[in-house]
Amino acid sequence: MAIKWQKDTIPYFGDIMYTTANCDQCTFRFADTIILSGKDPVCYSMPIRTESDLDARVIRSTSGTIVIEEIGVMVEPGPISESYVTNVEGVLQRIRGVIESTVRWSEMDGDFEKVEIALDLLNKIDAVIDNPETAPVSLTLQIKDPIGNSAIISANAESRKLTEDELETLKTGMIILDAEKDEIIYDISDEAGPIGKDE
Repeated sequence: MAIKWQKDTIPYFGDIMYTTANCDQCTFRFADTIILSGKDPVCYSMPIRTESDLDARVIRSTSGTIVIEEIGVMVEPGPISESYVTNVEGVLQRIRGVIESTVRWSEMDGDFEKVEIALDLLNKIDAVIDNPETAPVSLTLQIKDPIGNSAIISANAESRKLTEDELETLKTGMIILDAEKDEIIYDISDEAGPIGKDE
């Protein structure tokens, strides 16, 4: 497995590190963008109202949850979640790709109710991508990140600190041990042995 990292500087964020891992044997891939300074848990939101809003830069870390409430979309991080840097249109295209897959699977399963719902979502997303000003639905992109490594960079974006209630419900996409909340068992005596070895 090859692991690479590169330090960089992004306006508004300062120093960041890109990390990638690739395995030629099993084709495992992983990528992350880590903001090197300490960040508070954050929620960025931005209404998509104009063509220029589609060009706003979006940084989604491995711990970021994407939400578009108006169409019921929530993209939560998983254990092998990848980070990416794109724009608002790129986020909509990624969501569009998942919905297209849902249409194909639902057609194969004969679930035409799901197909109809998915096609309606595709039409709404396409209308916003084509021209947000004339689209029949207005969308607001949100990114909620308990680690604080995600962002929307635009004069039209707003940010706020996440509430404790929000933090309790968000997934991080990775295993995080909280020494104050998690029970950590350790043994530094002479009786300690390798993990998993029963005597």
